[in-house]
Amino acid sequence: MPPPNLPKRTLPGYADLRLAVVSPFVDRRHGTERALAELLERLATKEHCEIHLYAQRVDHLTIDQAGVTHVRKSGAIIWHRVLSIPGPYLLQFLTWLFLNSVSRAWDRWVHGLRFDLVVSPGINCLDADVIIVHALFHRLREVSPGEARDSAKSGFLRRFHRRAYYAVLAQLERLIYVDPKVSLAAVSQRAANLLNDFFRRQDIRVIPNGVDVKQFSPSTRLALREQARSRRNIRESDLVLLLIGNDWRVKGLDSVLRAVATLRELPFLVIAAGDDSPGSFRETAKLLGVLERCRFESSREDVLDLYACADLYVSPTLEDSFGLPAAEAMACGLPVVTSVNAGVAELIHDGIDGFILRQSDDFQTLAQLLKRLHADKILRGSIGESAAKAALDWTWDRNAAEVWELLKDAAGGKTVSTASNP
Repeated sequence: MPPPNLPKRTLPGYADLRLAVVSPFVDRRHGTERALAELLERLATKEHCEIHLYAQRVDHLTIDQAGVTHVRKSGAIIWHRVLSIPGPYLLQFLTWLFLNSVSRAWDRWVHGLRFDLVVSPGINCLDADVIIVHALFHRLREVSPGEARDSAKSGFLRRFHRRAYYAVLAQLERLIYVDPKVSLAAVSQRAANLLNDFFRRQDIRVIPNGVDVKQFSPSTRLALREQARSRRNIRESDLVLLLIGNDWRVKGLDSVLRAVATLRELPFLVIAAGDDSPGSFRETAKLLGVLERCRFESSREDVLDLYACADLYVSPTLEDSFGLPAAEAMACGLPVVTSVNAGVAELIHDGIDGFILRQSDDFQTLAQLLKRLHADKILRGSIGESAAKAALDWTWDRNAAEVWELLKDAAGGKTVSTASNP
């Protein structure tokens, strides 16, 4: 430990805070995990934290040798691999919840590893000091469409399993979020309001996500456009509508398909990307007569390739605490259509740098807007240009600096609480 009369930053190499960060995986393929990777890099390099990452998988994040260290090491990201098991996602989650707790307990009692704070993006453990809330499962349970709409057995089972998973997470939210000793940060004011509605928490820190405007920019998107479209055999005349997410019903894909179905005379092409099953959506698109205008892709690390092939980003979501793909699409200079149910809508000026639907399922209004945007290339350009300018202020540096202030306050409160309750 440092001498008590010296501030930590006067000690070369000494970490300001030693954090245990708990997340099943970190990568650049998914929104929450991409946000976590950006945050951890900055907490390590800019705020000199020593980060112990308890995860099953880590991709495309610079880490130190996995293991246990007893001397605080400024700027280190140390990966402690947590075992994973195959099987249904709910079973995987419950196993993850148990095994990451065991792994941290082992390091604490056997190796003497102590942490200033336990930090989690969402619910990944029962003992987090700080939780950054990227999704509200109480709300997702309310808006998630019923399983009966999936006629195929595989689709029915997938939807049933997802709702069971949502139910478990909602119960854990009720257990954890009501505890005032747990510091909560929300990625939007909308998410903060929902936390207050469900759990009577009025002490929420609102810290919006950021965007890497060096990676996501109009010039970079346009440079990749021809190759991205050629690889997908997209015609120059096609107007590509992009939607990214892992629950396409909640993200509003049904409304997009129905809007396109009313505009059969126009050359729209829908690309839905993410880790959802396309089966039921293929059926819907076939019934609507637009299956040939739909492409379904898996999530990918190089998400910029998806923005490069698109002309519009369209996600009239039923619920989204933030909506990182919409923000990244704006940074790329794409016109974005979302709904009032997305946290990112708080950053959009309707009709100036994006468009906001008042009702997610109002596919007729969406169709009218799409028809207008198809006809007016100048409007698409001006909206996209304004969107890219707006996104310049949404930096990950700002996001990390605000999280850092939250962590310092939480660590200080924890120290005071420990001192008053020895």
